[in-house]
Amino acid sequence: MKGLYFLYFYLCCLLFTCHMQASEYYLLPRPQKFTEERGHFVLDKTRLDTPVLQDEWECFISELGGRIDGRSAAVIEVKLVESLDEAPLNRDEAYKLKVMAKKISIEAMSERGVYWAMQTLRQLADSSGKKTTFQGCTITDWPAFRIRGFMHDVGRTYISMGELKREITMLSRFKINVFHWHLTENQSWRLESKIFPMLNDSANTTRMPGKYYTQAEAKELVAFCKAHGMLLIPEIDMPGHSAAFMRTFRHDMQSPEGMKILKLLVEEVCETFDVPYLHIGTDEVKITNPQFVPEMVAFIRALGKKAISWNPGWHYQTGEIDMTHLWSSRGKAQKGIPAIDSRLHYLNHFDTFGDIIGLYNSHICDVEQGNDDIAGAILAVWNDRCVNKEENIIRENGFYPNMLAIAERAWLGGGTEYFDKNGTILPPDKNNATYHSFVDFEGRMLWYKEHLFRGYPFAYVKQTNVWWKITDAFPNEGDLTRVFPPERKLQDSYQYNGKKYDTHLAVGAGIYLRHVWGTFVPTFYKDPKENHTAYAYTYVYSPQEQTVGLWAEFQNYGRSEADLPPLPGKWDYKESRIWLNEEEVLPPVWTATHRIKNPETPLGNENCVSRPPLSVQLHKGWNKVLLKLPVGKFTLPEVRLVKWMFTVVFVTLDGEKTVDGLIYSPDKKLE
Repeated sequence: MKGLYFLYFYLCCLLFTCHMQASEYYLLPRPQKFTEERGHFVLDKTRLDTPVLQDEWECFISELGGRIDGRSAAVIEVKLVESLDEAPLNRDEAYKLKVMAKKISIEAMSERGVYWAMQTLRQLADSSGKKTTFQGCTITDWPAFRIRGFMHDVGRTYISMGELKREITMLSRFKINVFHWHLTENQSWRLESKIFPMLNDSANTTRMPGKYYTQAEAKELVAFCKAHGMLLIPEIDMPGHSAAFMRTFRHDMQSPEGMKILKLLVEEVCETFDVPYLHIGTDEVKITNPQFVPEMVAFIRALGKKAISWNPGWHYQTGEIDMTHLWSSRGKAQKGIPAIDSRLHYLNHFDTFGDIIGLYNSHICDVEQGNDDIAGAILAVWNDRCVNKEENIIRENGFYPNMLAIAERAWLGGGTEYFDKNGTILPPDKNNATYHSFVDFEGRMLWYKEHLFRGYPFAYVKQTNVWWKITDAFPNEGDLTRVFPPERKLQDSYQYNGKKYDTHLAVGAGIYLRHVWGTFVPTFYKDPKENHTAYAYTYVYSPQEQTVGLWAEFQNYGRSEADLPPLPGKWDYKESRIWLNEEEVLPPVWTATHRIKNPETPLGNENCVSRPPLSVQLHKGWNKVLLKLPVGKFTLPEVRLVKWMFTVVFVTLDGEKTVDGLIYSPDKKLE
């Protein structure tokens, strides 16, 4: 058996050899094929030979400390070729990059492929010395999925042009190629109309009045996206989510009068956006006019645009729509109609640490790679609840960490499941291939957090070294304060009322015992029940006596819910508690104190990443951490979707990093 174990471990090492080679250079997304070669290219005086992106290449060379010299022996040579046979799909975005001592050569079939090669070369750059160098290598690369995008709901909550451009600029470096701009909602119509200016009037806006995008800004953003390898997809939601339209015109979109007005607006929209697609919504609405959707799709197509529609929504047959966008677990891809997967990609429901594991490990649309019917994935940020600060949209939704996860998954393809095996739980086995894969990704992601995302809201720290033991759940019969044996003494197993309760290993800074979407997404407990109490514990070795920060929460507040903040002195409505070295750690003073649910009341400091870490003391040596995790009902008057979960990790006092030198081990093992 020992020989079989070592054979298995050796095969795992072989499996990850090519991955780790690329990972050593912090390439993200990981290339499809990477071979390290001898030598380096030193960027100094450089001859540039390119048929496309001349200005971009000149800026690239200048930014990294080189300069253009037409007589130099060192050259960056770009060629547009008719075919890249090594790329099995999406060849229009594929590229071949070879770095040699005196030459960097790039081959691609299109300008887009050249642009992605430039981003990979940017990641290969080593500027730690006097001159920038590039490690010798050969990379052949292509995306597994042709749509790799993100969506902002600016209809509900306006996001500034500066912020949108900042995100587009940064994400293009990781080969994200779609920005979905959800412009209209019940709260507001955020796109300027020159034919119906009253549509943008503050009187017809219920949130952030006066905030909308001019047509000039829309055109500017289209051009900005194109310059960064992105396609902008505007969405005008119809006929639902259209209260702003109705307030303005006093007509339902589906009425004859409403359709006449809407067609004029759609015509104006299509003239504004020099893009191939218009997203038309059609979700979460009762269709009272069966001619509405077919007529609007035909009208949009007559204007030279292709139409995208949410699914579930209108029921289309092949040829009746150009693309569907799957938005809930009921969304189904249809043969003959390309589909975008956003079903479990709603960042407004994600927690900080658990959901990114499920996202990174997932198959997109439950396939290994895209095809004619599976286009790719978009991560969506829905701001149903009013947001106090623009930065909070990015920070609390874990925008950048999750976007890097989908950037790699959508480019590389593969994955291990569709949120239906381990879900948000990382296998607690250091020899497990899935565990290794996430550790590898996490390391590269955190390297970019430190070196590229300084000053950005990037609320993630290392979690693959945080180990716990979690008990089987004890029945509390609705008494959330009931005391069970782990509060008295920690053991590997317990006897309680004639039944044995074991403990089990778990790894991660955030663990779901039951997901926000119930058992649809598997979590630590495969069949979680109401009215139970769990315990989690670990020991944390500190090399010195020190004051550190603590991120802790037991109900990550979804940004789409009008849930009430916890009561003073309580972590949540579940009676969750935490002890450090036998002393109870009390919650912070909650900044929100309202007792009436209202989506226009912003979140306060309920989520741990939106407040300064709690200051706590670690002793030199081992420190005991014990969590009590009761749950009553899975929906409450105060909280619609109860998350049975915890987030606990020690961080620096500014919340930017984990604390150096800490070892998390429920068995007190120094490793």
